Amino acid sequence: MAEIVIVDQTNKEVGKRELNPAVFGLDADDGFVHRVYAALASAQRSGTRAVKGRADVSGGGKKPWKQKGTGRARQGSTRAAQWRHGGTAHGPSPLSDFATRINKKERRRALCLALSGCLRDGKLTVVDKLEFADVKTKSFVQTLNALGTDSGLVVLGEANRTVELSGRNVRDTSIVLDGQLNLHDLLKCKRVVMTAAAVDKLEERLA
Repeated sequence: MAEIVIVDQTNKEVGKRELNPAVFGLDADDGFVHRVYAALASAQRSGTRAVKGRADVSGGGKKPWKQKGTGRARQGSTRAAQWRHGGTAHGPSPLSDFATRINKKERRRALCLALSGCLRDGKLTVVDKLEFADVKTKSFVQTLNALGTDSGLVVLGEANRTVELSGRNVRDTSIVLDGQLNLHDLLKCKRVVMTAAAVDKLEERLA
């Protein structure tokens, strides 16, 4: 079971804790993480190409001729794909072109793999709590510097408006709650600073 040192805002050790191996102790699986990351990134694309299907073009509505007795092939609408001015069959769609199905278990495992990688690479810092007397960016930056970084991802266990407002203007820094944590932020950030309360909630939700 992985163990990590808990520090205060001045980076002084205040204790140690065991981390759940199901969340922070997984072996690396870069291929799996890449597949989930690529799927999530593709889902964010708006799509810039599309065509009109038979339901989108104007006209049609009436059956061109009766089903039987004419000697001609049966037809249901003059806006089917084989007709002039008909819709396009199986054309590109902004909704389907970039969609890749990723289920909840895969997303959860990818998040655990990323957290395990942060711990393994020394990117994870756990603080007992983050508190400021008032909204002040300088105090937030001083805390980051004391923890050995100038930017990163800060994960809180509960909403703290003073901390969120103090750090919102710090470059390359994001402040999220444990439920807002995502794979993209974990992979792109320089350092992960997490409160002990956030660790508790993540272990409870992801294990």
